[in-house]
Amino acid sequence: MTDNAPAGPPPAASPESSGSGPATGAPYDAVVLAGGGARRLGGADKPGVQVGGRALLDRVLAACADAATTVVVADPRATARPVRWAREEPAGGGPVAALDAGLRLTTAEHAVVLSADLPFLGADTVHRLLAALRDSDADGAMLTDDDGRDQPLVAAYRTASLRGALADLATEHAEHAEPGGLTGLPLRRLTGALRLTRLTDPLASFDCDTWEDIAHARARIREHGHVLNEWITAVKNELGIELDVDTGVLLDAARDVAHGVARPAAPLTTFLIGYAAAQGKGDAESIAEASAKVADLATRWEAEHSGGGSAPDAG
Repeated sequence: MTDNAPAGPPPAASPESSGSGPATGAPYDAVVLAGGGARRLGGADKPGVQVGGRALLDRVLAACADAATTVVVADPRATARPVRWAREEPAGGGPVAALDAGLRLTTAEHAVVLSADLPFLGADTVHRLLAALRDSDADGAMLTDDDGRDQPLVAAYRTASLRGALADLATEHAEHAEPGGLTGLPLRRLTGALRLTRLTDPLASFDCDTWEDIAHARARIREHGHVLNEWITAVKNELGIELDVDTGVLLDAARDVAHGVARPAAPLTTFLIGYAAAQGKGDAESIAEASAKVADLATRWEAEHSGGGSAPDAG
């Protein structure tokens, strides 16, 4: 889905839609930079490259899904959830100019700034960054990669600090650059003027600059320790399901049915569990309750089979 709202101040977020971090409940906004040229990918549409059946951009948007306002700086495209669109002028003016364009549509005190090529970024990391920022007097909290290098596009910032640094940078370079003074400037010129705190997270900071990076990401999510969660997340995204499902409960029920009844009964039974839950409250508790009933039924079914169908004792 897309929200092609024109540039300008976003409407005030309703209490129901306002995002909040877990530590303080304060809303935050998100700015996702998705308009680069992807030269190391041969000019491919990097935000649209799929990893685990989901576009890289959609994976990042899922990580900041509780933001009050999400601004994507790029040409509009189909996305898994509504966002606001912005574009630096001229297009292709670089990350500093893009960040400035996106920040103009935010209103929250804090903003997470993300690139659109982070396949392993999750909401937990976004919330860690926001908590680290709120618990400090720094202007921003950013991740570092496994080599200790700063990743300014996986970070949370105080929006007032960012706006001030952007304005200073524009003034400093007004005589030497395009109008606005931000075109072509590297991010280090911006972040160098900020007080930053840093968190190390090599996985969440992993970005896909090359086809080798894409291949690595695709291989990793198919490893035994990751594939199940990745698949469930992809299915929920495809079907528009936001419910957090206890997969362990479902797997236990499926295992009991496969063992006590027949293997083909397992997937059919989990479908019926979901259907029964939807007929009720449709929440995680409904799924757990239906799973428990099915597991108990499977146990009784197996017990009858193990008993050989003999009549109970008369005594």
